[in-house]
Amino acid sequence: MTPFGVRLRTLREARGVTQAELAAALHVSPAYLSALEHGRRGRPSAGLVHQVNEFFGLIWDDAEELARLARLSHPRVVLDTAGLSAEATALANRLARDIRHLPPETLAALHAVLDRLPRDAAPLR
Repeated sequence: MTPFGVRLRTLREARGVTQAELAAALHVSPAYLSALEHGRRGRPSAGLVHQVNEFFGLIWDDAEELARLARLSHPRVVLDTAGLSAEATALANRLARDIRHLPPETLAALHAVLDRLPRDAAPLR
């Protein structure tokens, strides 16, 4: 699953909207919507995120949060470690190999480490 998919499902279920109903409103197929919710499709376009925001009446912080989750929701990430240290490349490879086996508390700890990085790092695109 992806962060966007989890949030989309939560919104949809909280409002009592079926996948078929939401898909029709967004002009996408129910299969595509299901794939988005389950993380089997790439991150959604900005246009689709906007449509979801409008459908659920999300504004301000809630709308920006959904857009942020969409940017973080590419299920097949590629890490380019060219020009980085051997340690960085080894870490990227280990993470790619072992991420499926990390328990939630370890994932949370890794997030906490990354959250402490300086904010002047390049933003996600």
